Amino acid sequence: MVVIDQHDNTPNDYNIFRMGDLHLQEGMTLPDAKLYSGTHWDNEWLIGKGMALDPENFFIVVPNLFGNGLSSSPSNQSFPYNGPNFPKVTLYDNITAQYRLITEHLGIKKIFAVLGWSMGGMQSYQWGALYSDIVERIVPFCCSAKTSVHNIVFLEGPKSALMADANFDNGNYVKPHDVQRGLRAFGRVYAGWGLSQAFYREKLYLKMGYQSLEDFLVGFWEGYFLKKDPNNLLAMLWSWQKGDISYNPVFNGDFKKALSAIKCKSLVMPGSTDLYFPPEDNLAEVKEMPNAKYLPIDSIWGHWAGGPGTNKDDVKFLDKTLKEFFSN
Repeated sequence: MVVIDQHDNTPNDYNIFRMGDLHLQEGMTLPDAKLYSGTHWDNEWLIGKGMALDPENFFIVVPNLFGNGLSSSPSNQSFPYNGPNFPKVTLYDNITAQYRLITEHLGIKKIFAVLGWSMGGMQSYQWGALYSDIVERIVPFCCSAKTSVHNIVFLEGPKSALMADANFDNGNYVKPHDVQRGLRAFGRVYAGWGLSQAFYREKLYLKMGYQSLEDFLVGFWEGYFLKKDPNNLLAMLWSWQKGDISYNPVFNGDFKKALSAIKCKSLVMPGSTDLYFPPEDNLAEVKEMPNAKYLPIDSIWGHWAGGPGTNKDDVKFLDKTLKEFFSN
């Protein structure tokens, strides 16, 4: 999300930035591209009165990733670019589009902070590398500036489980619910990675109100992904696998150069037990960033320590830390 140090009384929950035909990094064109911004549901837990991200103190913009079902995505793009034919979109494509949203459409010249969890955090790294001249600070949490090889391999698991559903039909299914078996399998693969070994050892799912491990797997993990469109998931998964702040014409694959270009104040917060983005990856990144602080989130909630607000103790820690960081 992008935080602007100014007030705004716009009543709408979201706005649509129509960008026309968007030429993408991989050589394709996204016709009539639409970028949604607003208080997206997965970010609402970190925004509120009295919190670090208080709408009464900041103008908060939450751009939705291409492929997530709100911005231009396989599920809403017009023929022939819909479904499995949706163009490949990189994080670089997303951030350059968001830059246009912020500077052209909203007319903003200075950004107080860019922050986010998971792929949102990966985008904050990209903002810092490309636009440190207008970004004052970034806070990426439970993410990395470059998707590791191990992370890429992990993502092949849920991807393959989803595509193995006979009803997937190479992405040409009629309705997302037709791919129910694949979506349920997708969720079960995620279940072993999204939360830590200690989380399961201590059976914290029981404290969440689930009656058993199977109840948790069905109700939480399968239930989460059954709401998604399979092609949307695959589009975002591809963007995640290609995540690398140096994979663009600005840095041409020079990862250290991209990290050193993040000159704004940076607070990098890995989850201490995150299996997707282990803390040691972030520690190596911070060493190449000229104005960065490394502060792990000490939690057994794995990747979910950084969102989406499931564990209240982690939310309190994040909010307290953001208040301190914003005050300096």
